Amino acid sequence: SAVVFPNKISTEQQSLMLVKRLLAVAVSCITYLRGIFPESAYGTRYMDDVCVKILREDKNCPGSTQLVKWMLGCYDALQKKYFNDYWICLQTITECYHFKFKYTHNGPLLDFSSKNNRMDSTITCADTKKASILLIRKIYVLMQNLSPLPNDVCLTMKLFYYDEVTPSDYQPPGFKEGECEGMIFEGEPMYLNVGEVPTPFHMLKVKVTTEKQRMENVDKSILKSGETNVPLHMLRVDRDGEENQDM
Repeated sequence: SAVVFPNKISTEQQSLMLVKRLLAVAVSCITYLRGIFPESAYGTRYMDDVCVKILREDKNCPGSTQLVKWMLGCYDALQKKYFNDYWICLQTITECYHFKFKYTHNGPLLDFSSKNNRMDSTITCADTKKASILLIRKIYVLMQNLSPLPNDVCLTMKLFYYDEVTPSDYQPPGFKEGECEGMIFEGEPMYLNVGEVPTPFHMLKVKVTTEKQRMENVDKSILKSGETNVPLHMLRVDRDGEENQDM
C-alpha cells in the first residue's frame, strides 16, 4: 500500500527500481489530475505522507491499459541505459511533460557543478527521498491550477535515446520508430522546470511545457491548503526554452 523508499541506495538495481517507481507515480499523478482516465483506472498508494494515485490496467478503460504497456516499454529502455528523454504530449499541443534521464558511470557520485558550483557530492538516501516528495508535490500544485483540458484531448508519448549506445534497430515493447518532429503550440509556449531527483546512479529531471496564456490565468499566490503547500513560484521558468539542456 506504499511507495517505499529504501533505507539505502547502494546498488544500481536499487536506484533503478526507485526511478521506475517515481516515473510511475509522476505519470499517474499527471493523468489523474488532468482527468485523462476515469477513477476506476487508478489505485491509491502512499508516498511517505503523500497520498498518490497509481495507474493500473483496467479492462473497462483500454487507454489506461495501453499507457501501462507503454510504461513497461519505458522501463525496458531505462534498464538498458538507452533512455534519454520521455515526452507525454497532449495534442494539439496543449501540454507536454518532459522527463529527462541521466546515468552516472563512475559509481555513486553526481556532478552538480553545472548548477550551483558545488563539486562532486555523495547523494544520500535522504536527499533522494526529499527531492522525490517535493517533485510530486510540485506536480500536484501545477496540475490542480491549470485550466481544464479540451474534451477531445489526445495523449501521445515519444521516447528519445542516447544514440551513442542505443542499437539502431532498438525499439522497446509497445513503441515503433517515429519522426523527430518538433512541438507546435497554438499559443506561445512557456517552459517550466518542475524539479529533479538525484540518486547515486541516476538523475531524473521533469519539465512541463504549456501555453503561456494558461499559466497567466493561474493564481500565483502561495497555496496553503493540505499537502500541496508548495508555492507556485518554486516552479522555475526556463527562459532559455526547451533547448536548455543542462544535464
